[in-house]
Amino acid sequence: MLDGVLFFPVTPFNTDGELDLDALAAHVDAGVSAGPGGVFAACGTGEFHALSHAEFDQVVTTTVAATKRRVPVYAGAGGPLPIAKEFVRRAAEAGAEGILLLPPYLVGSPEGGLVEYVRQVSAVSDLPVIVYHRGNGQFTEKSALAVAQLPNVVGFKDGVGDLDLTSRIVRTLRDSLGDKEFQFFNGLPTAEVSQQAYRSIGVTLYSSATFAFAPDIALAFYNALEENDTSLIDDLNREFYHPLVRLRDTTAGYAVSLVKAGVSFSGIEAGPVRAPLVNISDAHLHELEQILSNGRKVLAQN
Repeated sequence: MLDGVLFFPVTPFNTDGELDLDALAAHVDAGVSAGPGGVFAACGTGEFHALSHAEFDQVVTTTVAATKRRVPVYAGAGGPLPIAKEFVRRAAEAGAEGILLLPPYLVGSPEGGLVEYVRQVSAVSDLPVIVYHRGNGQFTEKSALAVAQLPNVVGFKDGVGDLDLTSRIVRTLRDSLGDKEFQFFNGLPTAEVSQQAYRSIGVTLYSSATFAFAPDIALAFYNALEENDTSLIDDLNREFYHPLVRLRDTTAGYAVSLVKAGVSFSGIEAGPVRAPLVNISDAHLHELEQILSNGRKVLAQN
């Protein structure tokens, strides 16, 4: 079972656009040393969509080695059914301890087909699977329960943001799964800004892209949530998280690009993003630097 802040590392590339595994190892080691509850390699923030099979192997293997088994490592999988299965096999061989199952590719997914997709992918290995409710892989109460009852499915991550639906899914699954260990996650971009609302429906775990480049701020926010320190939560939202979201929303794909730029601020060169994402502009780079400074000023005053 996972606990604490969940770390989603970026995948560093060099100036030629190739993997920089030394930077990845340094990035993961630094993040794990800061104290997350788990690491999710080659997922959304890690540009899963842009990796070849061989690169995926290298990213997961490097991540597992860099954690030194201090925390669990989950790996991304998804896309067309045969490819999703292949990623699960490769993640298991690379030493991952779980899978975050991203949506299938493009096509609309009726309930029965989506359940069958999860059934087939989750059956490839014994690894626990967290299902990501997002994009074209969206569940109803009925289909969420059907996948939650699959032997290897251990979690449901909401990336849609429909709190009404999510609250009903949470209630349905908790009432129906008996003694099965099962966890719920807030998977919205910059999840901290919505986490108070998610906690109100019993979802205490969340993805923290911020942890990848500002673990001090991410941990302070998490601890404030745990301690119900509404003053610090408000200050961090006002000075850091809300400005970060405004900047993120200026350009599609900045949910990844901003994080990579922030990692480079920390002294680990994360390099560019791969197309179709774009790197942040110089003006936005300066704005991100100021937002980080303001967030740390809040910590210094508390």
